[in-house]
Amino acid sequence: MDRHVPVAFKPRRCSLTGMNAALSTARACGEWLAPTLAALVLAGCVTQKIDWSARVGNYTYDQAIMELGPPDKSAKLTDGTVVADWLTHHAQTIVAPEPYFAPPGCYFGPLTPMRTETCVPARYLRLTFGADGKLKTWRELAG
Repeated sequence: MDRHVPVAFKPRRCSLTGMNAALSTARACGEWLAPTLAALVLAGCVTQKIDWSARVGNYTYDQAIMELGPPDKSAKLTDGTVVADWLTHHAQTIVAPEPYFAPPGCYFGPLTPMRTETCVPARYLRLTFGADGKLKTWRELAG
């Protein structure tokens, strides 16, 4: 026995013109969206390299603190010179499995290396300011 069940919505036929319009809109967005996203990602990777040599003689300790924050280490010498170090890159230990050349499951005995550790030292920027508070010298250090 067939009963008629009321339906809350009316079935619609799929319109190809509607789908074509949606596809053309998606293509138009893709024409500008992908390059825009790529430009934003690449712009985030670009950093300005500071020309410290150009700043010697006119860059002050106060400007350095305003730009870089307080130094990680500093010392004031008897002649009034200030030597300050700023951490620019943290130290890292990179661990990689070994041996690269062996197929999986190979074992060369108890002396087979299981991993390699590579240590990358921290990097510091050392700025030396004269008694007048102006930059005298600069150096990049690995420590």
